[in-house]
Amino acid sequence: MPRRDTVYRIVCAAVFILMEVAAFTLVGGSGRLQSTWILRAANSVRGALWGVGENIGRYISLGRENKNLSEENIRLHMALMAGMEEEDRQKADSLAEAVNGYGCFNLSPANIVKMSRNSQHNYIILDKGSEDGIQEQSGIITPYGVVGIVNAVGKHFCYGISFLNKDLSVSARLGRDGIAGPLEWKGTDTRTALLKDIPMHYEVTPGDTVWTSGYSDLFPAGIPLGTAGEVNTVGGTSHQVTVSLFQDFYALRTVIIATNTGRDEIHELEKREGRR
Repeated sequence: MPRRDTVYRIVCAAVFILMEVAAFTLVGGSGRLQSTWILRAANSVRGALWGVGENIGRYISLGRENKNLSEENIRLHMALMAGMEEEDRQKADSLAEAVNGYGCFNLSPANIVKMSRNSQHNYIILDKGSEDGIQEQSGIITPYGVVGIVNAVGKHFCYGISFLNKDLSVSARLGRDGIAGPLEWKGTDTRTALLKDIPMHYEVTPGDTVWTSGYSDLFPAGIPLGTAGEVNTVGGTSHQVTVSLFQDFYALRTVIIATNTGRDEIHELEKREGRR
C-alpha cells in the first residue's frame, strides 16, 4: 500500500511539471510582453544559480587555500625551529669550549620534561639521571645564562631548583673584571634579576654585561647572564643593580647540566682547613 501511494505521488508531480511547462510555452507564444517577462525570469533564475555556483566554488577554493596556507605556515615554523635549534647548538658548542677550558666541568645536554614559572619557588625536571652520570648540586645552564641547580637525582630524571626561585642566588660579576655579588631573581618578571651588595664606591656602568664569577663550584666562570641597568642605593651602605637577563625562561627547550668533577676534592680541602 505505501509503495502504491509513492508511485501515485510521483505520477502526479510529473503531470504537474508537464502542465507548467506547457502553460509557460503557451504564454510565451501568445505575446511579446509575456515572452519578455518569461525571458527575464529565466535569466534571473540562471543568474541566481550561477551566483550560487560561484560562491560554492569560491568556498571550496578558499578551503584549499587555507589548507595550503596552513601547510606553508607549518613548513616555515619547522624551518624557524630548525634554525633556532642550530643556533642553540652553535652557542652550546661555544659554551662547551669555554667551559672545557677550566678542565673540571663535565657537560651533559638534557631536555626539559616539566618546568614551573608562576610561583616564588619554581622548579625544573630534566630527562637525565644517575645512569647518565648526573649528580646532585650540578649547575643547569644554557648559552644564555644560569637556569638552576640539580637538587635530586633519580635513575632517568633529575629535579632542579630553578633560578626563578627566591631561595637561589648566583655569584655574578659586573663586566669581565669587575666586582662580584649575589644575583637573585627579582620575584616578578622572569627576565629581571637583582645584583646585590655592590660597594658604594664602585661605579656601575649601565649596559655592562653581567657574568658568572666562578666563585662557586656549581657554575663555571664567564657565562653571560644579562646586562646591568638601574642602580639603587640600599640602606645607604651598598648598591643594588637591576639586571635584564638574557635567558628567556618561556623559550627553554634544552639545557646543559654542568657537573664539577673536582667538587669532592674542594670540599675535602675546605673541611681540612676548617678543622685547623
